[in-house]
Amino acid sequence: MKKLSILVLFLMGCVGIPENVKPVDNFKLEKYLGKWYEIARLDHSFERGLTQITADYSLRDDGGVRVRNRGYSAKENSWKEAEGKAYFVKGSDQGYLKVSFFGPFYGSYIVFGLDHENYQYSLVCGPDKSYLWILARGPKMKKDTKNILIEKAAALGFDTSKLIFVDHEKSPDSSSQACYHPPCSRVSAAIMFKEKGK
Repeated sequence: MKKLSILVLFLMGCVGIPENVKPVDNFKLEKYLGKWYEIARLDHSFERGLTQITADYSLRDDGGVRVRNRGYSAKENSWKEAEGKAYFVKGSDQGYLKVSFFGPFYGSYIVFGLDHENYQYSLVCGPDKSYLWILARGPKMKKDTKNILIEKAAALGFDTSKLIFVDHEKSPDSSSQACYHPPCSRVSAAIMFKEKGK
């Protein structure tokens, strides 16, 4: 029973909200769907060394969201991909979802900054402040917009001095795709890569 309680608390932590972070209200999923480019991120091993990272969101038959993430590894000369699923934690008008790329394990996907009018950029975090992403509809973002988002994140306690800015220069196409399982504590990521075919 004690072990089960610890597991429950651990899983609850994976879908929590960092201190002082508030998911956006008036969230419209239909406008959020489609392709997003990762502009910047805080470093985690599951994305380390990857460039040209994108996320595609589409509706699932069960009402959830299909998540397809892709990034290029120059070191391995291959594309890494992952497909997961996401569901709203509370209301569908709040930018607070849980995402899974591995079995029953979910992690937070929290939109706490958003272009409400045109849905051209978003600021996303996971269950704690070591996870942060700046996303945009194109591979480039205006400097002023990027600075505003960075300042917002910094004011909430994210260490924006460690942001990695993603290279979206085209690389040679590769037919091979290698992916891997992130551990549970990393399932919260918008950009995660699950191993296929191994």
